[in-house]
Amino acid sequence: MRALFTAATGMEAQQSQIDTIANNIANVGTTGFKRSRAEFQDLFYETLRAPGATGTDGSVLPTGVQVGHGVQLAAVNTIYSAGDRVNTGNPLDLAVDGSGFFQVLRPTGETVYTRDGTFKLDGNGNVVTTLGYQLIPNLTVPTDTVSLTVLPDGTVNAMQAGQTQPTNLGQIQLARFANPAGLRASGSNLLEATQASGDPQTGIPQQDGFGGLASGFLEGSNVEVAEELVQMILAQRAFEVSSRVIKAGDEMLQVASQLSQ
Repeated sequence: MRALFTAATGMEAQQSQIDTIANNIANVGTTGFKRSRAEFQDLFYETLRAPGATGTDGSVLPTGVQVGHGVQLAAVNTIYSAGDRVNTGNPLDLAVDGSGFFQVLRPTGETVYTRDGTFKLDGNGNVVTTLGYQLIPNLTVPTDTVSLTVLPDGTVNAMQAGQTQPTNLGQIQLARFANPAGLRASGSNLLEATQASGDPQTGIPQQDGFGGLASGFLEGSNVEVAEELVQMILAQRAFEVSSRVIKAGDEMLQVASQLSQ
């Protein structure tokens, strides 16, 4: 009975939907997190009669007979809409207002990307992430810095003790991709470039379409809890209906087996 296996694919698909929703809700408080959306497509069809086939009397039949075999998970797409801004007052907390990713350097020498602008200073005064990965290009803050200012164009200025004019420490650059949804999530708010995402294009904030930087702010998650709950209810109901199809198919087989006795 095809219905048993077809309904099973529906249950598996809705389980994937629930898994995606669960991850979104779990990261509702994660800085710079971008929600995901599960996308599905129907499976192959068994063609019992092709559309446009010729009937027994020579006429062209307007429709065919095709029986579908269920659904499958096609992709889990990442939605890169902006999250809410959270005011922290820390000058090293940065939010990208628009397009672009921060570039950070792993200890292995690999460049990875993030929307999480939670930066700190290490023991040498280098600007690093929470994991200790250095920001690219590297910025070193002098130990006698009294105040630090990050301008919207990424320029970093430090006011040092005994000076009347700020010192320019460098400029933060951003990276962007032709297809951000093609980036590979590696955990810890980090993303890796892939062939699907394309090569990174680097530039200065507020120039050539890159977003500006907001110092003292962090970008929150773009997860809408109410929407996720609605999608969870729909997935749960679809899962229940598919399970009822399996139950109905089992009852039909039971009746058929009794008739054959």
